[in-house]
Amino acid sequence: MLFKKHSKLFFTVLFFISFIFLAGCSKKTEHPNRVVIGISSDVETINPLFAFNISEGYVNELLFISLVQHNWNSDLGEMDSSPMLAKDWQWSEDSSSITFNLRDDVKWSDGKSVTAEDVIFSLDVATDPKIESRLYGFYKNYYFDNEEHVDIKKTFEVINPYKLKIKFKPHSNPSLFDVDFPIIAKHIFEKIGRKDFQTADENFNPVSCGAYILTKWNKNQSLIFKLNKESFLAGPNSIEEIVFKIIPDYNSRLLQLQNGEIDYVEDIKPDDAVKLRKSDNIIVAPLSGREYDYIAWSNIDKEIFKKNRKILPHKLFGSKSVRQALTYSINRKEILEQFCYNFGQLSVGPIAPIFKSTYNADLTPYEFNPAKAKELLKSDGWKDKNGDGIIEKGNVVFSFDLYFPSGNPRRSFAASIIKNNLNAVGINVNLVALETGDFFSRLFDNGFEAWMAGWSIALPLDLKSFWYSDFKVAPFNFQGYINKEADRIIDRLNEKISSVEKKKLFFRFQEIIYQDQPDTFLYWIDNITAHNSSIKNVKINPLGAIQKCWEWSIEK
Repeated sequence: MLFKKHSKLFFTVLFFISFIFLAGCSKKTEHPNRVVIGISSDVETINPLFAFNISEGYVNELLFISLVQHNWNSDLGEMDSSPMLAKDWQWSEDSSSITFNLRDDVKWSDGKSVTAEDVIFSLDVATDPKIESRLYGFYKNYYFDNEEHVDIKKTFEVINPYKLKIKFKPHSNPSLFDVDFPIIAKHIFEKIGRKDFQTADENFNPVSCGAYILTKWNKNQSLIFKLNKESFLAGPNSIEEIVFKIIPDYNSRLLQLQNGEIDYVEDIKPDDAVKLRKSDNIIVAPLSGREYDYIAWSNIDKEIFKKNRKILPHKLFGSKSVRQALTYSINRKEILEQFCYNFGQLSVGPIAPIFKSTYNADLTPYEFNPAKAKELLKSDGWKDKNGDGIIEKGNVVFSFDLYFPSGNPRRSFAASIIKNNLNAVGINVNLVALETGDFFSRLFDNGFEAWMAGWSIALPLDLKSFWYSDFKVAPFNFQGYINKEADRIIDRLNEKISSVEKKKLFFRFQEIIYQDQPDTFLYWIDNITAHNSSIKNVKINPLGAIQKCWEWSIEK
């Protein structure tokens, strides 16, 4: 997926498996403490400032650390923070600043110490617009100049090389997520021109500070990492060697998993998962909760908005009743059962059930009810006046193109069902599959009236980027959704409020989205992983299927 520099999202997919790329690589008896992970394509950079897809994110997690780290609390359905480079921290009484005591035993892979200067430099470059980092625009609570570049003098106070105070701008509501940014080596990157960061050789031969060190990168074949035994993250049973192997073909990855040549695979198809569960040496584990498919309806007339910034309802989808009718028309349960084998669940909105403290369980999914859909459409003035089977309103015929990315069997299957379902209530749908890059390029240019795609929910939850009425601060509000009450809730959620009030606001926000149906929320999709049963302490949770693999071990 292509991103723009204000993107916060990381949406996409990670895959695991092995293939022959070195003499003896597939012979696990020669390397009993190795795990081979298969991915579908090579990474393009090894620099956390530019890690746009999931594979790059996992690779960078092995190599670079942050001040703090996060764990998923399944009981509460939220993230807990714990020390990483920072040994501990102390908030000021008014939460306007935080003082960190850093570990003094962390080294870069070239032997130099990681210090407070590296921390400052990392946020400096991450927020520099010349660099166009994926993190640009992400942090809102710091002191900035007029280009949203962090003001170093106002923000940081170095007490000593291992003690650092970070100050936040007045009236902000900072948290530990504001200090969760990857740390890169100042002594390596400070000599590189800011406009040259993305293409610098250092992005391909990284000096790192994490649990693993990159030992070899065979382009389009493999990336090999060895355990950094000097790292405080390394344990006595940590995997000694992690191999990311590039295998573009899904069937090849699956076959090698079954043959025991590989150890870990992600994004398993549901029907294959059913078969793999019969294997004695493979563990199948669904990763539930953060990914959902949806159909988006343009709430406003985009052509008029582009011409004169005037907001008018879309001629087809501008009515809340019509959007509700569209959702009633679609048999989402059939798709979930027949294609997904129930590896997932129906969705009611953009907040996942895994967020237990904020999810409104009182809302039930819209049922498949074509009769109700026809009733709503008729009440909104849509009737088949000429008897051709397609409804119209005035001189507007209810016919549209539904765009979706090609190469995704689930969405191709769903598109056919959706077309037939909508045709049954008098709506004509033309299906248009686009190459993935072209699809997302046009999506970001607001080139669709209706489309089907998927999102992965940001952690922590981010509503403003998607659902706020001011499109300048909501880069992903492609639908043109506008609701002033929802805006007030989003603004309030960004303030200091009690957990009780926060829960009420989240619940009310979901009620509004449920009624307005700016999208038809289809279903939450399980990302199905499968791995060799000899790998222990694998923690598959909403933070990722390959999170913290330095905590893995191999049963001997």
